[in-house]
Amino acid sequence: MQLPAIAAGGTFDEACASVLSYLQTEIPMGFWSVTRHSNDRQLYLAVDENAYGRQAGDAHRWSDSMCQFMVAGEGPQIAPDVEAVPAYATARVRNSLQIGAYVGLPLVQADGALFGTLCGLDPVAQPAELERHAPLLQILAQLLSSVLQADLMRTAAERLAERSAAEAETDSLTGLFNRRAWDRFLAAEEARYRRFGYAGSVVILDLDSLKLVNDEHGHAAGDEHIRQAARTIRHVTKGSDVVARLGGDEFGILAADMSPQDVEQMVEWLSAELARDGTPGSLGHASYTVTAGFPGAWRDADAAMYRQKRERRSGAVRRQI
Repeated sequence: MQLPAIAAGGTFDEACASVLSYLQTEIPMGFWSVTRHSNDRQLYLAVDENAYGRQAGDAHRWSDSMCQFMVAGEGPQIAPDVEAVPAYATARVRNSLQIGAYVGLPLVQADGALFGTLCGLDPVAQPAELERHAPLLQILAQLLSSVLQADLMRTAAERLAERSAAEAETDSLTGLFNRRAWDRFLAAEEARYRRFGYAGSVVILDLDSLKLVNDEHGHAAGDEHIRQAARTIRHVTKGSDVVARLGGDEFGILAADMSPQDVEQMVEWLSAELARDGTPGSLGHASYTVTAGFPGAWRDADAAMYRQKRERRSGAVRRQI
């Protein structure tokens, strides 16, 4: 048995592309994909297909998938005819996709935690001989899991090195990263988020009252106002988050490995803490997506921040009237 060629020290996305191409040749199906499971989302990290019009970056609810049943042991890893498996026959994903055959194997991290799946689908039920490919599929899933772990470890080391190198790229007033470091971190993380399907968001904060503080109390007080806001942001965010002063009274946060719901809660907490500390601000946030990337998330977060700022100003004017 000749396995797909995977370069030593290669990245996870390169291995995924090689394995999917190999599978489409050796076990042709309408759809082969490597997916990421995160919260209730199943994200397609890599796709080789000719039946469904799906592409990398597409996603659906994990609770709609067949893979959820496979992982839970409620369905086999290979189902030549999904109608013969009750859990698969009633999976909600079939409401949007015509699925006659299913293949799914878990991809796991070093601690045994589920990362995602190697998944195959076909609109038409397949012959029972599909099951004879089980040993090969298990080897390929184990191979992808091994490459994944090596790449995750390498990525963690790279991030530590980048953090150390960025110590010189800090804002002198707040000690946070500066705009140059922010740009560099986003560029470096873009490829990683695409490769591993990380969940994360960009949060943009603009202080509401800095001009008033400067006008009434002087620029020294304004500087302390900015420093206090920075201390509050540090208190609320995680050590793995990238926090930067982007300029003036604007700050950026790359909220790493957080679901949209967790980010929403963090933003609400940050808003309340800023107001309590006397440094209120307008905030906007947007989730990272493969299609828009970090530039799109930053743009959407910035737009959301300005919408909140306009709403606050309109509310203040109405209260004065």
